[in-house]
Amino acid sequence: MTACRSPFPRTGVPHGRRARCARWGPRTLARVNATDRTPADLLGSALAADPGRPLVTFYDDATGERVELSVATFANWVAKTANLLQDELSVEPGDRVALLLPAHWQTAVWLLACASVGVVADVAGDPAAADVVVSGPEPESLEAARACGGPRIALALRPLGGRFPQPPEGFADYAVEVPGQGDRFVPYAPVDPEEPALIVAGREFTGAEVVERARAQAPELGLTGPGSRVLSGLPYDTWEGLNTGLYGPLATGGSVVLCRNLDRLGDDALDKRVESERATVIAR
Repeated sequence: MTACRSPFPRTGVPHGRRARCARWGPRTLARVNATDRTPADLLGSALAADPGRPLVTFYDDATGERVELSVATFANWVAKTANLLQDELSVEPGDRVALLLPAHWQTAVWLLACASVGVVADVAGDPAAADVVVSGPEPESLEAARACGGPRIALALRPLGGRFPQPPEGFADYAVEVPGQGDRFVPYAPVDPEEPALIVAGREFTGAEVVERARAQAPELGLTGPGSRVLSGLPYDTWEGLNTGLYGPLATGGSVVLCRNLDRLGDDALDKRVESERATVIAR
């Protein structure tokens, strides 16, 4: 069960919050497009509303890495990855992409790229049943991914999206393949929001269900609209982790501080991060 809490008392306004909310807009859902039906729609609305604001900030407390992506930068990675899927890997709506990846900013990119093309993102899914598999650098993940009979992509998950020193045999290196892809993406066929879009922990969701559940559960997570900022240490292998660490903030005009290996961070250091990142909700 998620332990969500506000780092601030119920009364009073912490120093700096008023200025932050003025910068990111009023704490209201008015700026979120109610007609959005897919996760890709949500990203498009966020891009139209405020492309320069932070969307995903990523920490890896095993390596000390910190990366911050604005809506525009994140959307650019999504567009390039969607073009890779559609043009280079030849996927079609309804195909299944197994994502053998941890909670990471690049995983978030792949989830939205799959939604943009209309393929099913199968988180920790069976590679043998997938049309494409995307693996992290861990040997056990790469070994499992070899069961896929289709294209196999490997992510080094190095700082700044770096390449493998030597790509794993039988895999294309994502960091080599994606930079040359186009910065704009248009699907060959419109994405149907009523078709399957996500499988996580054995449960299948349509694109519309992802959006509807993210919006409906936002109050439970403390997401009150633009300006809400979640610091999440939850893994991406459950709906709870995906919603807290991606879909919920995206659906409400908020942002996420995604922390990998958060258990390595002491309480004092966590408190400092919450303050420096101006997180309004903590989930760990």
